[in-house]
Amino acid sequence: MKLHLAQNAGLLTFSSHGPGYVSVNGTRYEGSVLVCGRDIVTDWAPNGFDGLDASQFERLSNTGAEIVLFGSGERQRFPSPELLKPLIAQGIGLETMDTKAACRTYNILVAEGRQVACGILIEPAA
Repeated sequence: MKLHLAQNAGLLTFSSHGPGYVSVNGTRYEGSVLVCGRDIVTDWAPNGFDGLDASQFERLSNTGAEIVLFGSGERQRFPSPELLKPLIAQGIGLETMDTKAACRTYNILVAEGRQVACGILIEPAA
């Protein structure tokens, strides 16, 4: 699916997504990414859903975002509450959704001028 959104003064937005990838400002990524404002982390969750640990959510908690989204892949999956301790400790909530919904929601919130971070999980190839 191709997404279209006017560029917001150099802010990163999702331009497309599909099985095994997302594109951010036209650049394709085939691994998990963390996107926040003008920053992108390309090694965010390299071991897929089963390899998630608290360090990925620590990174999300340190972005300075007021809203944190987690795109859990092709289907919605919820991380263990144990992994969310870094976010909970700072009073930051996490919205979990499938990757398609996370990309759309992130773009809408960025267009509204909101401070949002989005971790997108791309499962490693088997």
